[in-house]
Amino acid sequence: MTRLGWAILGLIVLAIAGFLSLTRFGGGGPHASQRAAIVPVDEAKSPIPGRLAVPVRGYPRNAIRDNWGDPRGDGTRAHHGTDIMAPAGATAVAVAPGRIEKLFDSKLGGTTLYLRSRDRRWIYYYAHLAGYAPGVVEGMAVTTGTPLGYVGDTGDAGPGNYHLHFGMQRMRADERWYQGEDVDPYPMLAAGGAGG
Repeated sequence: MTRLGWAILGLIVLAIAGFLSLTRFGGGGPHASQRAAIVPVDEAKSPIPGRLAVPVRGYPRNAIRDNWGDPRGDGTRAHHGTDIMAPAGATAVAVAPGRIEKLFDSKLGGTTLYLRSRDRRWIYYYAHLAGYAPGVVEGMAVTTGTPLGYVGDTGDAGPGNYHLHFGMQRMRADERWYQGEDVDPYPMLAAGGAGG
């Protein structure tokens, strides 16, 4: 086999390993109910297991770019999320069914929202919001596509740098909204990503 062939095979094996690390086959694994519950908004009538809805209403899935690990803070830290460059005021929506765990204002994230999955094993993090959608409160149950807030430039985004920072954390059921393990959301959002 040629070097190119080995490289392609290696990439396929890594992609499969990455997908399998997010899923578990058999009865009642830690992500079994999560796989069944996650459906994209634009494909809600034909669910694709293992894929999240696009978190900005009307944003094309194939326009999402992978920026996980990019340098931030003048190179002092790595980016832990996917930035979706969208117009100011675009509607941020729930990527999966769950419950609003926390509404929070922070120096880096600005106006933020933490959505916890129904099975409590995932937190979906929305940052740099301009504000929350009417009626959004902590403890509120939501379905895929429920409006949560609006794209803004709060926190360290910088004036006029309108985008949604979307993050994911793997959680234990007893962990609080800020205690999870960061996971790259890009494979769950991008065209042709996991389950696609």
